[in-house]
Amino acid sequence: MIKVGIIGATGYAGGELVRLLLGHKDAEIIWYGSRSYVDQKYASIYQNMFQLVDQTCMDDNMEELADRADVIFTATPQGLCTSLVNEGILSRAKVIDLSADFRLKDSKVYESWYGITHKAPQFLDEAVYGLCEINREKIRGARLIANPGCYPTCSTLAVYPLVKEGLIDPATIIIDAKSGTSGAGRGAKTDNLYCEVNENIKAYGVTTHRHTPEIEEQLSIAAGGPVVLNFTPHLVPMNRGILITAYASLTRAAAYEEVKAIYDRYYNKETFVRVLEKDVCPQTKWVEGSNFVDVNFKIDPRTNRVIMMGAMDNLVKGAAGQAVQNMNLAFGLDEAEGLRLAPMFP
Repeated sequence: MIKVGIIGATGYAGGELVRLLLGHKDAEIIWYGSRSYVDQKYASIYQNMFQLVDQTCMDDNMEELADRADVIFTATPQGLCTSLVNEGILSRAKVIDLSADFRLKDSKVYESWYGITHKAPQFLDEAVYGLCEINREKIRGARLIANPGCYPTCSTLAVYPLVKEGLIDPATIIIDAKSGTSGAGRGAKTDNLYCEVNENIKAYGVTTHRHTPEIEEQLSIAAGGPVVLNFTPHLVPMNRGILITAYASLTRAAAYEEVKAIYDRYYNKETFVRVLEKDVCPQTKWVEGSNFVDVNFKIDPRTNRVIMMGAMDNLVKGAAGQAVQNMNLAFGLDEAEGLRLAPMFP
């Protein structure tokens, strides 16, 4: 059994990690870390875990945890993992970080977008960006895995094949994204109160959202050169889900069959990326509670543009599910173990 420690187990992503790992045949959670709820019963914070989890919450002592666990998930705010991780910890346990601390390879870019000092830049070269469908071989055996952000996961998987194949002009990419409120975390914020969110939709982080450089970095790797794009997220009144609609100009005329063949070539062997049938648009309700990403596209010959679409659950494939997928790869397990969950409906 893989012994698992979770730091940040009482946040939304941490809670989802617990839910998924309880159904994992090769993993055992030994540490429910939560700085805010030390010594409180985990099931008193998440009542859905009553009679499923009997343990109490522990602190974020990563040094002690590394002596007891095989893998540590850090589902924590930006900056905490960089302040805790060191060579001694990585020599004893694998670390899968769900924050943005190791996603960007340039610490100066991280500091510019996140407004905090990166305290462990020595590990940036080693850290593997954990987008499984693209970096699978690098993830296998990695000590430090940077779990991708929710918006970048959905955006990259929807756009990546056409960027990689040179069929779209990267300079023309515009990504419009929408997320449920759980993407903002469990902390109390006025903007997330029921009266603020209900019957409302709004753009936020316009031109400044922190996931922008992450998307740009991954698509730059695909394009073989710098990619700069517009990314605009929106908050919508639902609990879970991300929908992205991306637009780009074609570099040449292309028929539906050719573009579909590209997506199929990249994803037809992927368990968790589903390329939908012609004219079927992804919807969040058809992926809720699952690790699936539904993608599709539509060519607009009138404007010589292609519209690329993706939908997924921000807490599963956008956070905890992808982290478990990364763990499975890193330990040589079946990549889908613990993640064979049909989407919930209604």
